[in-house]
Parts: sequence; C-alpha cells; structure tokens
Amino acid sequence: MTLEQLRIFVAVAEREHIRRAAEHVHLSQSAVSHAVVQLEREFGLRFFDRIGRRIELTDTGRAFLDEARATLGRADAARARLLDLGGLRQGVLHVHASHTIASYWLPARLNGFHALHPDIQLSITIANTAEVSRKLRSGEASLGLVEGDLPAPDLTSEVVARDQLVLVVAPDHPWADTPPRPEDLYRSAWVLREQGSGTRLEFENDLKRLGVDPAKLKVMMEVASNEAMASAVETGRAATVLSASVVAGRIEAGLLRQVPLALPERQFRMIRHPKRSLSPTEAAFVAMLRAGGPQPDGAAKGKR
Repeated sequence: MTLEQLRIFVAVAEREHIRRAAEHVHLSQSAVSHAVVQLEREFGLRFFDRIGRRIELTDTGRAFLDEARATLGRADAARARLLDLGGLRQGVLHVHASHTIASYWLPARLNGFHALHPDIQLSITIANTAEVSRKLRSGEASLGLVEGDLPAPDLTSEVVARDQLVLVVAPDHPWADTPPRPEDLYRSAWVLREQGSGTRLEFENDLKRLGVDPAKLKVMMEVASNEAMASAVETGRAATVLSASVVAGRIEAGLLRQVPLALPERQFRMIRHPKRSLSPTEAAFVAMLRAGGPQPDGAAKGKR
C-alpha cells in the first residue's frame, strides 16, 4: 500500500465518482480504477460497490476512510516539517478553522503572514469546531482556530481574539420593534448553525444562562453556512444569532435588524494537541497571533 494509493482512494471515496476523482488527482480514469482495484486485491476487501455506472462506498470503505485521511494528514505534516527546515524559505502553513473565523477574521492575518514570509504556501481547511477538534486528535491537523469555549479537555487552547454574537431578524419580524424577553424566545421560529459548530454551542450556553432551554426552541432550519443563515432570516420570519462581523453589512443596508439581547462576548481560540510539536512555520504564525498582528488597517486587536 502506497501513499499514492491512499490519495486516490480518498479522492474516489469523497466523490464516489471515478472521473471526478481522476480530475482531482490529475490521473487518467483507468489509472485511478487500477489503483483502487489493486488496493482491494492486496487486502482481499471491497471498498466500493459498482452499481451500473455509479460507485458507492461499502461499510468497509467508510471505516477505512477516516484512517486513510489521518495517514495522509500525517504524511503531509511530515513533508511540511522537512520543508520548514529550510528556515521559512519554503513550506506550507495549513490552518484548520471554523466557518466564521475562516471567512471574516483569518484572511487578514494570513495576508499579514504572507507579507512577512512570501515563500510559504498558505492553506485553509474550513470545518465546524467539532470537526476541527477531531482532526487535531487524529493527527490530520496541527493547528486549529475555533469559536467559543472548547468542550475538549484533551486539547490545549488560548484566546487570540474576541467576537460578539448578535440576534437578528428581518425588519417585519415582531421583534424588530419589540425586543423579546427570555421567555419570548420560544415564540419565534429559528434558523441555527448545525450541531457541532462553535456558534451553535456558544448560543445554547448563552440561552442556558438566561434560563432558556435550547431544546425547546422551534428550530425550522439548520444550516452549515453563515451567509445562508443570514439570507434565510432576511427573506423569512425566523430569528438567528450570528457573529456581528457576518451581519454588519446587512444591518447597515436595512436588510436585517439587530435585536437587543444580553449575549456576552465570545472568544476566538487557537487549539493544538498537547503532545504534537509545531513546525517552524506554524510556530512563526502562532507567534504573530500572540503578538496581536498584523491587523487589518484601522482595526484594533479583537474588535469586531
């Protein structure tokens, strides 16, 4: 079994399509099919069911997929560390970040890092907080940035910035003119982030502090995208809670209305596995974050 076979297997498994996998790994369809068949024959296992012109992962294939991803992640990390031995003259900085951070906070920091180290290749993988934490545990990731309190005592974390969640509704929602009391929160429909996201976890913790049971909210939609959530609320009669940085433009344009609700600041956290060391590139990026810069022009540290 080779790393190339693993990369091909993961590409096919994630797409369940030979042609699209072949395009992704820049190989012919016949080469991709041959690699998968050889891997199956080597271990006497079937990873895919061939159903007409379609392929589907078997239970065995699904069980192997996580291990294959983890192995490739560790191999990529090893390659990055070897490149880093050149003293930040080449290499890769791969950051795994949750959605709000990746979309609204991290790009300016990566641009700042690129200005300091222009030969370093930058890469972001976007996932929710639970998935970023899982990747750190498995070794697929070395450095993560997530929102809110981290329910993962086996990982180390430190605060790198602060953020503010806000309650927003469409202008014709009843709360646009009459702010709700805590007990009124049960009356509206809600659009919320999926379970496992930092925004969802932080909001549910805030509700509990207000004496509101999150399980009793009328959640009409769960969405894994901040922008899709904002659009759904803007065009409907539901409420949602999002980072102020996500909805600032829509509020200014009058498309959404911010509703007063006592939500405390939340934290943006850098998380790591305590037993895995940072590469020189990662250490340089961490040092930059700890120093509080570079910051976007005109912005103070941690201000949203």
